Amino acid sequence: MDEVKQIVTDIKNGSIKPLYFLYGEESYYIDKITEFIEKNVLSEEERGFNQMVLYGKDVTIDDIVSNAKRYPMMAERQVVVVKEAQHLSRTIEQLTAYAENPQPTTVLVICYKYKKLDKRKKLHKVVKKMGVLFESKKLYENQVGDWLRRVLKSSGYSISHKAAILLVEFLGTDLSKISNELEKLKLALPKESEITPVDIEEHIGISKDYNNFELKKAIGERNVVKATKIINYFSENPKDNPFILTVTLLNSFFTQLLQYHGLNDHSPKNVASALRISPYFVSEFQTAAKNYPMKKVSKIVSYLREMDLKGKGVGASNISHQDLLKELIAKVI
Repeated sequence: MDEVKQIVTDIKNGSIKPLYFLYGEESYYIDKITEFIEKNVLSEEERGFNQMVLYGKDVTIDDIVSNAKRYPMMAERQVVVVKEAQHLSRTIEQLTAYAENPQPTTVLVICYKYKKLDKRKKLHKVVKKMGVLFESKKLYENQVGDWLRRVLKSSGYSISHKAAILLVEFLGTDLSKISNELEKLKLALPKESEITPVDIEEHIGISKDYNNFELKKAIGERNVVKATKIINYFSENPKDNPFILTVTLLNSFFTQLLQYHGLNDHSPKNVASALRISPYFVSEFQTAAKNYPMKKVSKIVSYLREMDLKGKGVGASNISHQDLLKELIAKVI
């Protein structure tokens, strides 16, 4: 993200603000910015007396302000990091008074994860004026592939399209989780390598042939043999292929297929934009639309909702997830 790069560049150039309020649904960039500040604002010798970490569930706003108003010891500034600050959501506006007149020798970092700061209230406006206000937004699924490629390119790696899809299908859009798995791959593979589905299967444990991406594709093509093989594999490896995750992904696919049927413009560019998917997937929807008319898709979405409830024990307490999956495939295909 350009905004993250700018924050890092400013700190490197000595333009350090007294207050950094980092908030939003995506924890990855909040952690990265915080980590950079912790490692780069003070020297190693200065950190012992002048850098502290507080936790929102253990402190009050008054505690934070009291620590922020301390003077540094034998250093130009001190760093105070407040992690898990979302636990202070009910009282966070009390930070406004400090934000209006922050201690110039303190760098106060507020990590306010998974929540938003109310733009209508005073704290939002004051922080924006006096410090750095950064919102870390969740990426859409169709944006994560590009993010993966940029991150890997910056460290001398690349990734095949199918390998990127496998990671996103298996790990979702949680950038921290994906980043952890990428680190495993980078440790196992030499630089300049292109990460392939085989690498992912070998080093992360995601099957390149038996996964939700391949299941979704087989169902879209009405390939009963392939879909059945994948379902049987899921039945034998339930821990790696949770029933609820499979149903959720299939529900997302058929809901988008319903949207596809409702579009007047079926050009690849418009489909990708309207469904918020990678252009790579447009052909899958074109194929699936031929195999599943709108009425059939509506019924399938209803089946999937029913299966989701059964999977949670509603009306099917004695039916295994394996049997529910087989029943689902029979009803869908």
